[in-house]
Amino acid sequence: KGLTVGHLKTNKEDLTPVGIFIKGSGKGVKLLNNRVYDIQTKHENGNAHGIAVYGTKAPAAIEDIEIKGNTVEKLKLGFSEALVLNGNVKKFRVTHNTVRHTDNIGIDLIGFENVAPSKKYDQVRNGVVSRNKVYEITSAGNPAYGSDISAGGIYVDGGKDIVIDHNISHHNDLGIEVTSEHKGKMADRIRIEHNQVYLNRYTGISIGGYDKKRGGTTNTTISHNTLYKNDTAGLEGGQLLMQYQAVNNRITNNIMTASASHYLVVNLYQVNQKNTFQKNVYDDRKGAKASQWVWHGKWLEGYKTYLSKSGQDKGSAHLNPQFVNEKKYDFRLKKSSPAKKIIGS
Repeated sequence: KGLTVGHLKTNKEDLTPVGIFIKGSGKGVKLLNNRVYDIQTKHENGNAHGIAVYGTKAPAAIEDIEIKGNTVEKLKLGFSEALVLNGNVKKFRVTHNTVRHTDNIGIDLIGFENVAPSKKYDQVRNGVVSRNKVYEITSAGNPAYGSDISAGGIYVDGGKDIVIDHNISHHNDLGIEVTSEHKGKMADRIRIEHNQVYLNRYTGISIGGYDKKRGGTTNTTISHNTLYKNDTAGLEGGQLLMQYQAVNNRITNNIMTASASHYLVVNLYQVNQKNTFQKNVYDDRKGAKASQWVWHGKWLEGYKTYLSKSGQDKGSAHLNPQFVNEKKYDFRLKKSSPAKKIIGS
């Protein structure tokens, strides 16, 4: 509690600097109100972490862990992440942290990397990521990624049974991403709820693998989120991006406001089946006809065209949700907001 850890750097590929490292198995560890900063790898193939929790034993897990109120910032991470849970980790709470100004993923929850000695237990699970602020995360300029814009603010990479709620994720490459990087494996039963995700470079929320060699996302609920003017780099990721193997997911009661790219929902693959959209509010300030969509890989223009071709979004509407103060990113709805009738108050 209350530690400041920083100024840890290396030029060597085979060394991984970590600010705070929990490894093995155990119960009841708490990390409270610490500051971790200026942790760096300078090697193009290097790795570094701010805070790392690695469950490296089985069946005994690292469990009942709380990571609360920490600030993790100003990191150069190489291929790795600022705040990460990996392997046999369960029953965790990651809340009220600030993660900012790093050159790779902010908060990451990982499975299937052979961190635990048993495949049965090699998956972060049964936890909560809540009320964190994650911003200014980008891989552009990271020696490991070059100019790629691919770093998520909050990332579930193969985790399961995780709630991601009431977080603020802005000015990152991707706001929130849920998938698995391992072919044949899935991020499963994730609840993404009541988050504010705005002004991210590529997309607001992404589900499904980033190419056909990856896994995907199943049985996940995306509800009551505000996705506001993401896709600021004009990469056509829109507000909600569905990549490879996004199957049997539910997208309801969200507000999505388009950026200058006009893209709202981008569903890239025919294999993305059994997904349900309903009671969402869509908002393109240039009008419903100007909005852009991709459904099963086909580009569509206009809200009515999207409804007709997708057969989705029963009970949804295209309208201005009337936020209290957009300039200050106050995304509460005004009393007169017509969106309340769609998504509730």
